[in-house]
Amino acid sequence: MKSVRVQRIIGVAGAAAVLVTAAACGSSGPGKSSGSSSGGTGGSSGSGGAGGATSGVTLQVLIGSSGDAETNAVVAAGNAWAAKTGNKVVVTPAKDLTQQLTQSLAGGTPPDVFYVDASKFQGLVKGNALADVGEKITDSADMYPNLQKAFTENGKYYCVPKDFSTLALEINTDLWTKAGLKDSDVPTTWDQLETVAKKLTGNGVTGLVMSDTLDRIGAFMRQAGGSVVSADGKTVTADSPQNLAALQYLQKLAKEGALKFPKQVDTGWGGEALGKGKAAMTIEGNWIVGGLQKDYPNVHYKVVPLPAGPAGNATLSFTNCWGVAQKSSHQAAAVDFINYLTTVDQQMGFAKAFGVMPSRQAAKTQFTTQFPDQAAFVTGADNAFGPVGFPGFDAVQKDFDSKIQGLSDGSSDPKSMLSSLQKNATDALSNN
Repeated sequence: MKSVRVQRIIGVAGAAAVLVTAAACGSSGPGKSSGSSSGGTGGSSGSGGAGGATSGVTLQVLIGSSGDAETNAVVAAGNAWAAKTGNKVVVTPAKDLTQQLTQSLAGGTPPDVFYVDASKFQGLVKGNALADVGEKITDSADMYPNLQKAFTENGKYYCVPKDFSTLALEINTDLWTKAGLKDSDVPTTWDQLETVAKKLTGNGVTGLVMSDTLDRIGAFMRQAGGSVVSADGKTVTADSPQNLAALQYLQKLAKEGALKFPKQVDTGWGGEALGKGKAAMTIEGNWIVGGLQKDYPNVHYKVVPLPAGPAGNATLSFTNCWGVAQKSSHQAAAVDFINYLTTVDQQMGFAKAFGVMPSRQAAKTQFTTQFPDQAAFVTGADNAFGPVGFPGFDAVQKDFDSKIQGLSDGSSDPKSMLSSLQKNATDALSNN
């Protein structure tokens, strides 16, 4: 299983720092990833002003694959598009996408097409590594608005959302029933979440187990009306009453024993805790579906939206885009390939092959009809917020994450945590 944190490193392209990622959105595994050759209309209608030929070229495509299913699906899609257009596609599943992409960008020989994580997007733009191709595919506006926003900088929509996931609440239904709870008890507010988490705790089971990272508890900050940075990304807003309310709520659950973090129950992530029966509930994205199917196929569970906080419903989203290298001499063909990969048929092919959620709104009904148990993840798209993405935030988050587990034993103080986050994030943002 991959780490629950998106991997981040700093590379150099020209004179600017470039941040890239090894994790694919919706990744199988606790962190996040990502077909088939079926479907897709292809064509060059979405190529716009991208340069280079659209046929007779070889595209180099670098992906951060979650495993054979994802690799085989992308290869199959590449072969299908190549047969249709007279091109060739070479798909490389990186052993370490962060390192390989960083080195190729720094060396001036990047792949034509590659995965870009939302949290690394701003660094790549700053490094002038991405071509501006987001609006050059057919019906580009059909992508979920928050996903488009994740890949827009300075008014330019750079790259096309590949797929996405949101956080939801997963419930072990056997433990739920054993505790005497019914469907009507599914929590829709913080108070209700606390009530059921306490009732589910006991006899070696913790009511709620979730990963100790901002990539999880950040959802509670949003539900309280807080954020780490302002909507325009120019001001750090971490040290706020709203964020304090979120941390104090989680600290209360932890002190009551109704909330624990994976290490406290000898597991690596929330999905493992749920699968082993050590957690009655967890909070993860739809990558948990593949993880539980693979490792704990006999566990019965259901997925419901995250409970609303004082400010209403909110969740976090994780997404990747198909990026095109600014230095690629095959940009027109690259856009045409991405146009093919992001048709509804092809996105549904990927969903069937390795469990990702289509980034096109036009695929929503088809996806939820075929995968009704995952409807809560798609519903979350309407109130989802992306990650903090400015260069240098990685180290800031690492410091903050290291203090989260201390909420349970009192070794970490919420006010001090937010004060430190405010200062460190402000210092990092000022360097951009």
